[in-house]
Amino acid sequence: MDGCAKGRGDARAARERVREFALGLPGAYEDFPWGESVVKVNRKIFVFLFLGHLVAGQGDSPPTVTVKLTDPEAHAHAMSAPGALLTGYGLGRSGWVTIPLGEPGAPDAELLCDWAEESYRTIAPKRLVAELDARATG
Repeated sequence: MDGCAKGRGDARAARERVREFALGLPGAYEDFPWGESVVKVNRKIFVFLFLGHLVAGQGDSPPTVTVKLTDPEAHAHAMSAPGALLTGYGLGRSGWVTIPLGEPGAPDAELLCDWAEESYRTIAPKRLVAELDARATG
């Protein structure tokens, strides 16, 4: 298996791990508004899980995870990932970052899950965040 194919497989595995993690958060559910997977809470997206063809119109772009990171350190860390960019359509101004997967130096699934949780905490109602915190301590 060549490195590109392996990278794509790893990218899809990381994307699936983030998807499963995000769907395990209180009140989270999957939707497909553009034929692509997003995870929502309270009817609001907190993770985009694109397979890549929507990134800047590139047909051969890697799968991506897009999250909202309002913590300056987390945002800067995500932006330092290879190929990371502020999300289009004006979302980048609000802290949304798109992270390509499967590239050398791409964040591992564990870090992506941490960022997905931070995005969830930013978007979710306080009662659901409290439920998540209760799970962690209980």
